[in-house]
Parts: sequence; structure tokens; C-alpha cells
Amino acid sequence: MQRVARAAVRVGDEVVGAIEHGLCLLCCSVDDETDDELTWLAEKVVDLRVFDDADGRTNLALGDVGGAVLVVPQFTLAAAWRKGRRPSFTASAKPAVAVPRLDHFIGVLERRGVRVERGRFGAEMRVELVNQGPFTLVLNSDECPTRT
Repeated sequence: MQRVARAAVRVGDEVVGAIEHGLCLLCCSVDDETDDELTWLAEKVVDLRVFDDADGRTNLALGDVGGAVLVVPQFTLAAAWRKGRRPSFTASAKPAVAVPRLDHFIGVLERRGVRVERGRFGAEMRVELVNQGPFTLVLNSDECPTRT
């Protein structure tokens, strides 16, 4: 999750998603995630106070600043790379599982009133962003309180 002044994703020459001021999320679903964990993550994205207030302190959440979210599917985040020289992506959920999970995650954001733009699952994308801060956090379903 990166706080951005602006971000866009292109497929070929087409801009498929773009935002001003908000968050760019690079998202990967792994095999053992649940919808409850994805709901928890989406709620965290909405509620985390990662934007500056008038005093320059990170006291404001996405809704407080009227920010949007750009969701970029990126299965490579689950890469196993420690052994050998070629990353393995077997921990990433297969498209038949990952796409509905991504839709669920985005649905939670939208039900909370967040405007969401998105990249295109499975496409070769170019992501352009201006990181504000920079301010980057790694959010992971492993941190969910109900995770077993």
C-alpha cells in the first residue's frame, strides 16, 4: 500500500485506471486466504490513518481526505525466491480463485464509500505513480487476528 499524489495503470496505450490523491494497492491473493481475512484487510485500508492533518501528523484516514484507491493485481508478490534463481509463484491463488477474491476485496472498499479504480487481472500493465512521502506499508492477511 503506497500513499500517492496520483497513480495510473496502463494496458498497452489504454489507461485502465487512474486516481488522484489516495492509495495505490498492489494486491496478491494466496491459496489459504479467506473472505473474512480479505474483509479485514479492506477495512484496514479504509481506516488506517496514513494521511497528514493540518499539523503534518498522520492522523487522517482515506475517507477523511476524500482519497481514492487504485488496485493493481500482482500475483508476483507471493513469489518464493530464496531457493534457486527462478522465483516460484505456486503460492499465488489461481485466477479462478484470485479474481473473485479481488472482487470481494474491492466490494468491501466500495461499500465503505471509497472510489476504486483497478488494473486488469492477468494483463501486462505499466503502473505509474507519484509516491507521497514516500509512505509505504505492507499489509498481509497473515496479520489478521482470526488467522489460524
